[in-house]
Amino acid sequence: AAFVALDARSGAYRALVGGFDFEISKFNHVSQAWRQPGSSMKPFIYSAALEKGLGSGSMVEDTPLTIGTWSPQNDDNVYDGAVSLRTGLAKSKNVVAVRVLQNVGAAYGREFLPRFGFDLAKQPDNLTLALGTGSVTPLQMAGAYSVFANGGYSVAPYLIAKVVDQRGKVLFEAKPPVQQESERVLDARNAFIVDHMLREVVRSGTGAAATQKLQRRDLAGKTGTTSDAVDGWFAGYS
Repeated sequence: AAFVALDARSGAYRALVGGFDFEISKFNHVSQAWRQPGSSMKPFIYSAALEKGLGSGSMVEDTPLTIGTWSPQNDDNVYDGAVSLRTGLAKSKNVVAVRVLQNVGAAYGREFLPRFGFDLAKQPDNLTLALGTGSVTPLQMAGAYSVFANGGYSVAPYLIAKVVDQRGKVLFEAKPPVQQESERVLDARNAFIVDHMLREVVRSGTGAAATQKLQRRDLAGKTGTTSDAVDGWFAGYS
């Protein structure tokens, strides 16, 4: 397991759990583990769709889909007909996500990802991208969700704030971003809409347990599960 928490405005680490026991394994799952993100990748596909002119209320068919020999399915095999993008994300509808990416184009969706800090070489150039079949690290995912949390700015996660010598002279000091427009990677309107969609996920969707267990109303985020539940994710923020 791994856990990482960042300050979404500065990029400063707040917590990092890279493994169970450092003496047993020195492998840091936060920064070194490349894993499939599953549905926790969907918000970035929806963000690309917003950039192409779709809205959170745009309707997409949640019906069985076959593309060539591939037939993506919803995890629960339940199909609700036409649903909004907001509902599709909240209920983590796989076929809706695939149709959304099909609408904007797999190439465009893939090329949209580096602005969030993802490694393009680790992402597939096909429609399975919508279901999170590429590879990310938990640290990348935390930095990526920070863009939605802070209104559209990129952050560079940093662990060491300052280094001084024995006389107190500063040898190194991290310089957190001041969030000028030059550091904006996503339109503020886009970030605002995705933020609201992610809040719906934890109010009524697949992440509702977070709100219920923690008794908080300020949460936003997305769950992600890979085939046979090999990987399970929650990525989000308050």
